[in-house]
Amino acid sequence: MAGYPLLIGLTGSIGMGKSTAARFMAREGWRVFDEDQAVHRLMAPGGQAVAPLAALFPAALTKNDQGLGFINRAVLRAHIAENPEDIPQLESILHPLVRQDQHRARALASKGRCKGLVLDIPLLFETNGDQRCDIVVVVTAPAQVQRSRVLRRTGMTDQAFGTLMAKQMPDREKRRRADLVINTGLGHRRARQQVRRGLAELTQASQRGHRRRATFHPPLFGPENPRRWTPKRQARQYGGCR
Repeated sequence: MAGYPLLIGLTGSIGMGKSTAARFMAREGWRVFDEDQAVHRLMAPGGQAVAPLAALFPAALTKNDQGLGFINRAVLRAHIAENPEDIPQLESILHPLVRQDQHRARALASKGRCKGLVLDIPLLFETNGDQRCDIVVVVTAPAQVQRSRVLRRTGMTDQAFGTLMAKQMPDREKRRRADLVINTGLGHRRARQQVRRGLAELTQASQRGHRRRATFHPPLFGPENPRRWTPKRQARQYGGCR
């Protein structure tokens, strides 16, 4: 794909099946950039964020069996929860590094045989990252299905689930803002059908030139794609290359 690859923002609340949808997109020929995995790599042994984060949050520095330092995410989360005023410092380190990874992913997508790049970002709307994407996909599921999935996770409690939900934009609002909504509560086969059909239709419309200029540049995205097309097919229900 020459030039800028088509950019899809993928998001959804906890337990909605976003990772499943991302796998389906990869199988359909899209390169997927997982923001959570990128942050994990940056904080893992040898990661670029280890040294600067350790300088600011020394209690979070841990060493593995080989003596290599890494950032203990649980310790860091606990510190941030008690000291929210330190969030800007944390973001000043992580955001530029994540942005570099995004640039590399876009470059690889533009040179490969990908249909485009999917940015898998949990807080896409909360950071206004949707303004930087050509298409926004929201993954959803019935509330009872979501709750059941999340509470099966190790260490998850009703209280922790409620705390997580309070920090995220309501599912109804995400669906309202989406260009495509994928319902994973209907099973994997139906979800993959929705991904295949929905992205095919939206990609064809985008390639016909329906685009508009973005109005906001959030911190996690560089100015590499100044235009965003939005079909505004609000909450429509349709049922990667590496």
